[in-house]
Amino acid sequence: MKPVTFNNTVLRDGHQSLAATRMSTEQMLPAAPILDSIGFSGLETWGGATIDSCLRYLNENPFDRLRALKKAAPNTPQIMLLRGQNIVQYASFPDDVVEAFVRANAAAGQDVFRVFDALNDTRNLKTAIDTVLACGKHARGEICYTTSPVHTIDAFVHMGVELEKMGCQSIGIKDMSGIITPKVAHDLVTELKKRVGLPIVLHTHDTAGLGATSYLAAVYAGVDVVETSIVPFANGTGQPDTVRMLALLDGHPRKPDYDTDKLQELRVHFEEVYRQLGKFTSHANERVDSDILTFQVPGGMLSNFRNQLAEQKMADKFDEVVREIPVVREALGWIPLVTPTSQIVGTQAMMNVKFGRWKVICQPAQDIALGKYGKTPGPVNPEILAAVEKQTGQKAVTCRPADLLEPGLENYRKQAEEKGLPTDDETTVLFAMFPQQVEALHKAPEPEPEKPAPAPVAAPPEPAASPEPTGKGQSMVLTIDGQRHHVLVEKV
Repeated sequence: MKPVTFNNTVLRDGHQSLAATRMSTEQMLPAAPILDSIGFSGLETWGGATIDSCLRYLNENPFDRLRALKKAAPNTPQIMLLRGQNIVQYASFPDDVVEAFVRANAAAGQDVFRVFDALNDTRNLKTAIDTVLACGKHARGEICYTTSPVHTIDAFVHMGVELEKMGCQSIGIKDMSGIITPKVAHDLVTELKKRVGLPIVLHTHDTAGLGATSYLAAVYAGVDVVETSIVPFANGTGQPDTVRMLALLDGHPRKPDYDTDKLQELRVHFEEVYRQLGKFTSHANERVDSDILTFQVPGGMLSNFRNQLAEQKMADKFDEVVREIPVVREALGWIPLVTPTSQIVGTQAMMNVKFGRWKVICQPAQDIALGKYGKTPGPVNPEILAAVEKQTGQKAVTCRPADLLEPGLENYRKQAEEKGLPTDDETTVLFAMFPQQVEALHKAPEPEPEKPAPAPVAAPPEPAASPEPTGKGQSMVLTIDGQRHHVLVEKV
């Protein structure tokens, strides 16, 4: 059996998970040629929260970052994380905006697109996958791993078969919370290798301390690629460290041959970068936290709940709110907890404790129940659905949510032009998702000094506004993963 290979995530998920996505292009460029020379099968450099962070905090054009990294590391495929119809935001966008984003990204040098949907609804992946393939790039269909009565190995394998039929060239197992156990990793990879004729990639986090051993079990099962990072942007809420993973594979016939001297050189560089980003790092993100196995919420979000609850004068309710998370998740159809669903479930759990169970339902939770995010893995609690339909006057949708959206690209282009912004596709698609930040990027004469983060946790980007709710509601300010949001809640 051929050696397993590693993708390296230090330039994207490594610092997103451990330093609030604050690594700048300038801090990346010295490491890029070294990473390029090691022989990794891919470098994850883009997508996820990096687009938001470039614009909001670093005064960088994310497409310029991609071009710079592609020039500095031309020999290794570069990878991005794409949220399907949400692109790199929380709200769904029309097909023409998704298509334009993928085309612009491909033209700027992106090689591999990791395409996922928070509900594992493959209908929300089709437009992105089709466009990636039309651009001649690599589509990696992602299976969001979670546990529940409806999330079985057979169900995940069925999704893998479906992704292969959609044209994906590889399948990723995306374990966003770091909860996949070695036995499950082995069994899931084994079954996917039997049923799907594509390379299998396993992506996990070491939040619960399982990541490296689950990788090892997957290697025995024949996984093609695992994803690692570089200390200190590794382990904890990040991916397992590359050197550590090589040590675990010592003596194994599938161990890859990577230059450990170069890996040590990278460690020295990134230790200095980690020191520079100290105000965005936290020991809480570096440690193993077994709570994740019970509640399946990323450790950074769990720790931030304490600040959020204190703002609502509910500091003494932390344990009660956390115990409510599985209750909400089950009622909303056993949805996986990944951006944006983890934030939605966490907020609703707080509402249930504060006002009484399901007495007040936040707008995003209403939209989950109504099918506006897609088909949930299991059925939504019929009593909750009936209450939401009565309150909103809306019926649950069964079609692909994006089918309800009118084409929007030219409208965004017109809005950009009216603000004196460039109207090329790159600017237009960024403006569609982050209008204020794009306007500031193009009009600010000098970079503004960055304000300290409200909490030293790795945070996903601020969500786009949800559709306007029906009926009267109460506005509350919540802090979710270090970001403050105005949330409208309604009694049902």
